[in-house]
Amino acid sequence: MRWWKIVGLAGLIGGVAVGVTLGARQVQRSRREYVDGDIRDLHERLHARFAQVAPLDDENATVSA
Repeated sequence: MRWWKIVGLAGLIGGVAVGVTLGARQVQRSRREYVDGDIRDLHERLHARFAQVAPLDDENATVSA
């Protein structure tokens, strides 16, 4: 009966290893790789959104610490 314990433990370790491998692949797949064009597009969109924001008056400007 002792060999059943060894086989069971080996199966458990193998299952965990497969789970970790699949999880790592999913994380890598979910990360998006940006190319230069994407970064430039994001930069342009950020500046366009910033330009839409109304500038603050000096009287209404607050500084948060």
